[in-house]
Amino acid sequence: MAVTIYHNPRCSKSRQALQLLRDRGIEPEIVEYLKTPPTADELDAVLSRLGLEPRAVMRAKEAAYREAGMGDESLSRRALIDLMAANPIVIERPIVVNGARAALGRPPENVLSIL
Repeated sequence: MAVTIYHNPRCSKSRQALQLLRDRGIEPEIVEYLKTPPTADELDAVLSRLGLEPRAVMRAKEAAYREAGMGDESLSRRALIDLMAANPIVIERPIVVNGARAALGRPPENVLSIL
Protein backbone atom coordinates (compact mmCIF):
# COMPACT_ATOMS: atom_id res chain seq x y z
CA MET A 1 0.00 0.00 0.00
CA ALA A 2 1.43 3.39 -1.02
CA VAL A 3 0.85 5.84 1.80
CA THR A 4 2.07 9.44 1.79
CA ILE A 5 2.27 11.77 4.76
CA TYR A 6 2.55 15.53 4.35
CA HIS A 7 4.72 15.99 7.38
CA ASN A 8 6.28 18.68 9.52
CA PRO A 9 8.85 17.05 11.82
CA ARG A 10 8.58 19.98 14.25
CA CYS A 11 4.87 19.26 14.84
CA SER A 12 4.02 16.79 17.60
CA LYS A 13 0.75 15.71 15.95
CA SER A 14 2.60 15.05 12.70
CA ARG A 15 5.25 13.00 14.51
CA GLN A 16 2.52 11.04 16.32
CA ALA A 17 0.68 10.26 13.07
CA LEU A 18 3.94 9.08 11.49
CA GLN A 19 4.59 6.83 14.48
CA LEU A 20 1.05 5.39 14.26
CA LEU A 21 1.75 4.41 10.66
CA ARG A 22 5.11 2.89 11.53
CA ASP A 23 3.61 1.00 14.48
CA ARG A 24 1.35 -0.69 11.93
CA GLY A 25 4.27 -1.65 9.71
CA ILE A 26 3.66 1.13 7.20
CA GLU A 27 6.66 3.16 6.06
CA PRO A 28 5.04 6.05 4.19
CA GLU A 29 6.51 8.36 1.64
CA ILE A 30 7.33 11.40 3.74
CA VAL A 31 6.80 14.78 2.12
CA GLU A 32 8.21 17.54 4.29
CA TYR A 33 5.83 20.04 2.78
CA LEU A 34 7.67 23.10 4.10
CA LYS A 35 10.81 22.00 2.22
CA THR A 36 8.99 20.56 -0.79
CA PRO A 37 5.62 22.29 -1.04
CA PRO A 38 2.87 20.56 -2.99
CA THR A 39 1.77 22.22 -6.21
CA ALA A 40 -1.65 23.80 -6.46
CA ASP A 41 -2.82 20.82 -8.51
CA GLU A 42 -1.51 18.37 -5.90
CA LEU A 43 -3.27 20.33 -3.14
CA ASP A 44 -6.48 20.33 -5.15
CA ALA A 45 -6.28 16.54 -5.49
CA VAL A 46 -5.56 16.09 -1.76
CA LEU A 47 -8.50 18.31 -0.84
CA SER A 48 -10.75 16.23 -3.09
CA ARG A 49 -9.56 13.05 -1.36
CA LEU A 50 -10.18 14.69 2.01
CA GLY A 51 -13.63 15.87 0.94
CA LEU A 52 -12.77 19.30 2.35
CA GLU A 53 -12.58 22.85 1.12
CA PRO A 54 -9.32 24.82 1.46
CA ARG A 55 -10.33 26.81 4.54
CA ALA A 56 -10.87 23.56 6.48
CA VAL A 57 -7.13 22.81 6.27
CA MET A 58 -5.72 26.31 6.68
CA ARG A 59 -3.92 27.55 9.77
CA ALA A 60 -5.58 30.95 10.12
CA LYS A 61 -3.33 31.97 13.03
CA GLU A 62 -0.18 31.92 10.88
CA ALA A 63 1.22 35.32 9.96
CA ALA A 64 1.41 34.22 6.30
CA TYR A 65 -2.38 33.73 6.32
CA ARG A 66 -2.96 37.33 7.29
CA GLU A 67 -0.14 38.73 5.16
CA ALA A 68 -1.42 36.98 2.02
CA GLY A 69 -5.00 38.13 2.67
CA MET A 70 -6.32 34.59 2.90
CA GLY A 71 -9.13 35.68 5.20
CA ASP A 72 -10.79 37.48 2.29
CA GLU A 73 -14.12 35.66 1.91
CA SER A 74 -14.35 36.66 -1.76
CA LEU A 75 -11.35 34.49 -2.72
CA SER A 76 -12.25 31.55 -4.93
CA ARG A 77 -11.38 27.96 -4.08
CA ARG A 78 -8.62 28.00 -6.70
CA ALA A 79 -7.23 31.31 -5.42
CA LEU A 80 -7.04 29.85 -1.90
CA ILE A 81 -5.32 26.71 -3.20
CA ASP A 82 -2.81 28.84 -5.13
CA LEU A 83 -2.10 30.86 -1.98
CA MET A 84 -1.67 27.67 0.06
CA ALA A 85 0.83 26.34 -2.48
CA ALA A 86 2.75 29.63 -2.29
CA ASN A 87 2.56 29.72 1.54
CA PRO A 88 2.75 26.08 2.71
CA ILE A 89 3.13 27.12 6.36
CA VAL A 90 -0.65 27.69 6.39
CA ILE A 91 -1.43 24.06 5.50
CA GLU A 92 -2.71 22.09 8.49
CA ARG A 93 -0.68 19.01 9.26
CA PRO A 94 -0.34 16.16 9.01
CA ILE A 95 -2.29 14.98 6.00
CA VAL A 96 -2.04 11.30 5.15
CA VAL A 97 -3.01 10.00 1.70
CA ASN A 98 -3.70 6.35 0.96
CA GLY A 99 -4.79 5.85 -2.66
CA ALA A 100 -8.07 7.66 -3.27
CA ARG A 101 -8.54 8.42 0.43
CA ALA A 102 -6.96 10.97 2.74
CA ALA A 103 -7.24 12.04 6.36
CA LEU A 104 -6.21 15.06 8.36
CA GLY A 105 -4.25 13.76 11.34
CA ARG A 106 -5.86 15.98 13.96
CA PRO A 107 -6.08 13.98 16.12
CA PRO A 108 -3.41 11.60 14.82
CA GLU A 109 -5.77 8.62 15.20
CA ASN A 110 -7.86 10.00 12.29
CA VAL A 111 -5.33 8.46 9.89
CA LEU A 112 -6.36 4.96 10.98
CA SER A 113 -9.69 5.40 9.17
CA ILE A 114 -7.98 5.28 5.75
CA LEU A 115 -5.64 2.32 6.31
